[in-house]
Amino acid sequence: MTTLETIPFADLRQLHAGLEARFASVWDEVCRTSSFIGGPYVDAFEAEWAAYVGTDHAVGLANGTDAIALALTALGIGPGDEVLVPANTFIATAEAVAMAGARPRFVDVDATSLLVTPENCAPALSPRTAAVIVVHLYGHVADMTAMTAFARQHGLALIEDAAQAHGATWEGRRVGTFGAVGAFSFYPGKNLGAFGDAGAVVTNDAAVAAKIRSLSNHGRSDEDRYVHPHRGVNSRLDSLQAGVLSIKLSMLDSWTESRRQVAACYREALAGLGLRPPEPGPDSGSVWHLYVVRVAERERVRALLARSGVETGIHYPVPCHRQAAFADLPVEDLPAAEAAAATVLSLPFHPGLTRGSVERVADVLRDALDSHGD
Repeated sequence: MTTLETIPFADLRQLHAGLEARFASVWDEVCRTSSFIGGPYVDAFEAEWAAYVGTDHAVGLANGTDAIALALTALGIGPGDEVLVPANTFIATAEAVAMAGARPRFVDVDATSLLVTPENCAPALSPRTAAVIVVHLYGHVADMTAMTAFARQHGLALIEDAAQAHGATWEGRRVGTFGAVGAFSFYPGKNLGAFGDAGAVVTNDAAVAAKIRSLSNHGRSDEDRYVHPHRGVNSRLDSLQAGVLSIKLSMLDSWTESRRQVAACYREALAGLGLRPPEPGPDSGSVWHLYVVRVAERERVRALLARSGVETGIHYPVPCHRQAAFADLPVEDLPAAEAAAATVLSLPFHPGLTRGSVERVADVLRDALDSHGD
């Protein structure tokens, strides 16, 4: 009997192939210099990332959750404030709001794109609303023309959660440049991932960048490391991660183009199945972090895919407003986010995925949909 090879959901080993010697040189240099925290690698990556995104400043941090939380704090948003957060996102977005001392106010998303819009946000406005977080989910970009105008109209700080959208664009302009601050995660599975947790904020505001840098380093003063004008945290980017990120940043555009080609293969292979994958709009330059479809009998279909060696994921099965962690907040009626949570299925997706693998996934998925539980 022939055993089919497993098609992994992601394949970081394949992604890193050929870069091993460059990674080893970073390790050797960090060990030689003992420059473990901060130092030349961190300085270089921060400059490279700011230049790539198109902002004046980038501040490397320990993770993407801290990037959002420290951005809010630096913008003066905290206790007594509400922050609009789409319910269809990873819990870290809302968690960061709570970390800053503010209160997340969950809003629904567009039923087709599964991204936040002004129409979703408007009903949740209150005198306490201080900011809105726009999440660029699955690598797709929210309508930043509309969201920027909405934030400006209502006097809200706009923060971009671009943890899944490294290098994505809206009308040719990279995400992270539209709001007061852009927040990125470099978790290993992201389009640009470190060898552990890492993150960054980008901004054109020098004072905000300086405040975030201080907050991330125990609230230290630039002038005297034993003077602490702020109550900070320990959220510094380490040198090894920064060196790895610089190497991988040199590959990012190539990997993004490969992702777009894989997405095009999926679009062709899955045509006619009625799976309603969220697609980027005409002004959105998606970087395709995930390839998500909508499946009515998700658990049955997913089990059949697994039986055929096709690994899948779910992003995300419980929307934020239904999480026990936020049970103290009023229950919102957010039908599009809840419908997405019940039906989204993330298919195998990474830059090295071959056309043959995509076609096999499509064939197995078609069979699973046709079986109707038989």
